[in-house]
Amino acid sequence: MKIVIICGEFHKEEAERMIGYAIDEAKMNKVEIVEIIKVPGAMETPLALDRALKDDSIDGAVVLGIIEKGETKHGQVIGQAVTNSILDLQIKHDKPIGLGIIGPGAKAQHIDSRLESHSRSAVNAVYTMVE
Repeated sequence: MKIVIICGEFHKEEAERMIGYAIDEAKMNKVEIVEIIKVPGAMETPLALDRALKDDSIDGAVVLGIIEKGETKHGQVIGQAVTNSILDLQIKHDKPIGLGIIGPGAKAQHIDSRLESHSRSAVNAVYTMVE
């Protein structure tokens, strides 16, 4: 099984940790990560995902990132748009996508405790759907 990981790295340090957890989970399940694509933030993940899924050798993808709670509804709007786009791409390409984006609305004090679980769950979702 071959997958790609796409990660919004607006929160760079946390994004690197998420990628590490996803890599570890993929290795445990004998899933090959063909490419890791880093983009500026969650908003850019759908375009990178669409491009990656056009490759017929790719079985699925994992999308990682964080949409933190801000002072406005910006994060909620971005989160909804990104999630809708990811769902549309999953159907368009007929390939599973593990959604490992923390938020929208994640508070800074809760992000750290969710990095590992979101990353590993996203890999496991793709693995389960392909298998």
